[in-house]
Amino acid sequence: MPPVALLHTATAHTRTFGALFAELAPDIPVDHVVRADLLQRAERSGRLTPEVRREACLELLAAADRGAPAVVCTCSTLGPAAESASLLTSRHVIRVDRPMMERALRIGKRITIAACVPTTLVPTQALVQQVAAERGVSVEIDTLLVDGAWPLFRAGEMDGYARRIADRLCRGDVQSDVVVLAQASMAAAVELCAGLNVPVLASPRTAVETAITLYREAPDAGM
Repeated sequence: MPPVALLHTATAHTRTFGALFAELAPDIPVDHVVRADLLQRAERSGRLTPEVRREACLELLAAADRGAPAVVCTCSTLGPAAESASLLTSRHVIRVDRPMMERALRIGKRITIAACVPTTLVPTQALVQQVAAERGVSVEIDTLLVDGAWPLFRAGEMDGYARRIADRLCRGDVQSDVVVLAQASMAAAVELCAGLNVPVLASPRTAVETAITLYREAPDAGM
């Protein structure tokens, strides 16, 4: 079968998601596409603009048209583009943070969203509300922007980036049932938050697990 396709907005994600596929399903081929410009343009505008959303949607649909049995959008700022693309193709388009949100709502209804980029907060809050509405439950959402972390990621200082996130979360002011890390890049902070009194969830592993399941269930998987 054609490979699972992944749309990234940072080269670092090719390593993160590639390692997860190698660990969980080494037999599944993966195709990485990096469009850093899409997130950069959203950051400059302070939001996901209609133009960037449209372009990201077209990139996802192009991967679906190439026959990918599953397409993963790994950037949470571009999440709404994945939702749009999923309505326009019979292929599975996975928004990286949706499987994580579904798991979070199984844990509790009070959710803290932690993010390092402001443009991520609005689409992530909207996703929490959407998933909650689908389940017929109400949620309480708190947001936490980790100041000073994103420049560390941009500079490739991944250890410092993860520590900055963990330090902010572990200050003791989290009052929720679960913390969700809004960006895939934040995943390394999870194991540094072992002392926190609530679960901390990251999106990459759950998204990859979902993509693997869909790949295995594809009609031509056994060919």
